[in-house]
Amino acid sequence: MYTARVDHELDAALPLAVTRPERLHDAMRYAVLNGGKRVRPLLVYATGECLDVDPKLLDVPAVAIELIHAFSLVHDDLPAMDNDDLRRGKPTVHKQYDEATAILAADALQPLAFSVLANIEGAPPAAAIELVRLITGACGSTGMTGGQSIDLAAEGTALCAAELEHMYSLKTGALIHAAVVSACLLREGLTESDAAALDRFGRDIGIAFQIKDDILDVEGETHVIGKPAGSDVSLNKATYPSMLGLEASRRRCDELLAEALASLERFGPAAAPLDWLARYIVERGR
Repeated sequence: MYTARVDHELDAALPLAVTRPERLHDAMRYAVLNGGKRVRPLLVYATGECLDVDPKLLDVPAVAIELIHAFSLVHDDLPAMDNDDLRRGKPTVHKQYDEATAILAADALQPLAFSVLANIEGAPPAAAIELVRLITGACGSTGMTGGQSIDLAAEGTALCAAELEHMYSLKTGALIHAAVVSACLLREGLTESDAAALDRFGRDIGIAFQIKDDILDVEGETHVIGKPAGSDVSLNKATYPSMLGLEASRRRCDELLAEALASLERFGPAAAPLDWLARYIVERGR
């Protein structure tokens, strides 16, 4: 239900492919609407359901965060970054179009995300401002972009578990954490203890997501995971499996999942969708 909802909202937010410049707009739509698990928007909606937030309010952060995620994937796949030819089982944007169009499409998706945020209706003004602050922090130099920079600099080097988890908390975890916290910001009267519990949940599951991605890069098959398997090894990336081994990676994923689920216990049955998503993140096959 929520996947269809966010897909509808994303389609409405994106410029039509027949609008000039047509090739750019077509590439933007290709980058966003070519599949994907929609984990981040689902976390927005699931947290909102846990806190009884109106889904209409949740549409805005769900769309904005997915647009930023799509922008990051286009950049990550470029030859200057990970140089991947396949994403979600389809040619990456720079392969489907060209490198310059891919860069421009990604560049256009980021401001579109903040345009969506700026047009939120029905949220308290303070919450609307905090949403912008949260998501800019999650995607900036002290969030996702900074994590990607650390990742590139770490290629061919050895990192300890703490260093890996710090990198993951920025590169992948920051936007996942923002998805959870964005719904908290839209819940008036949320207690500090409930907000802290969901904050911990978002941080734990964000790191677990990236460790699971590392495991799938080793164990997965390209046609299943939708991107080239073994690419981390070929790029000599610093990953949990390469530094600490697969068994330690699985154990850490399980530990983070247990910690995340423990954070949800105070919410009872209302947290069932978040519980399911957390388990999916750690147990998924792609």
